[in-house]
Parts: sequence; C-alpha cells; structure tokens
Amino acid sequence: MNIRKRFPGAVVAVGIAVLVTLCGLATTGYSMSHGKDIVDTAVAAGSFDTLAKALTAAGLVDTLKGPGPFTVFAPTDEAFAKLPAGTLDALLKDKGKLTAVLTYHVVAGKVTAADVAKLTSAKTVQGQEVKISTMGGVMVNDAHVVKTDIMASNGVIHVIDKVILPN
Repeated sequence: MNIRKRFPGAVVAVGIAVLVTLCGLATTGYSMSHGKDIVDTAVAAGSFDTLAKALTAAGLVDTLKGPGPFTVFAPTDEAFAKLPAGTLDALLKDKGKLTAVLTYHVVAGKVTAADVAKLTSAKTVQGQEVKISTMGGVMVNDAHVVKTDIMASNGVIHVIDKVILPN
C-alpha cells in the first residue's frame, strides 16, 4: 500500500510539521523579523532588554528603526552583566559615552555572516574599526558571535557575548 496515495493530507501535514520544527531549531531562541526593524526584532527576542534601555537613553531608537540598512553586533543582557560593577550605570548617565559605545556595535550596510567571515575588520558608525577574526569561531574584537543572521526589515543582527568598547 502506498501511504502517499492513501493518506496524501497526512504526508503533507507531517512534512510541514518537520519543516516547522527544523526552522525552530535553526533559530535557537531568536526568530526572523517578519517585517520588524532591528529594534523591534531585538525587543521581541527577549534577550536584549539592557540594549533596548541603553538605546533609549542614548536617543538611538529612531535611528535604528530607520531605513538603514544596518548591521548590529548586539550584546545580550548577560553580556552587559559582565561589565565591571558601575560601568553600565555610569554609561547610562553619560549620553556621549553611551552613544559612542552603542554606535561602536553598528556597521553601516547589511553584513551577513558570509560577509563577516571574509573580513578582518569593519568600520563602525562610531568611526573606529572593529577587528574580525574567524579563528576558533567568529569574533568581533574579543566578543564571540553566538548567533548570526537574525534578519530585520532594515538590516541584520549578530548576537555577541560581550559588550565591545571603543578605544
């Protein structure tokens, strides 16, 4: 008995279920934007509350909701927690320094993981360059890239495990 002929709907349903499961595993907690901009995509992920708070304090939310495209190396809440005690509070009180740190995490244009792997550095919106290395995994300065290619309507997010600081 040919199961595809006898139960064609069941085969399609199983195929769709497998595809949905594989897509869910591939994103490991971070989902594609479905038309959301970089800020809304990051907020929806639930791992970037500190980044969202910092963007708001620096007045950068509207910029990153703009047309872009942008590439953001986004530190997670855990990455911000690794900063020395008092550092985040001090940055939140100094809009100039906070803006410099946050824009150091942003590159103009849409740079996917395939593009990043070919680079040794990238100029940030802040003006300085970040070093990029692919030895032992992809790194931006001394931060590991832990998730790549989270697509947003106005660019791409790569998740990093450490806040990178300009010189």
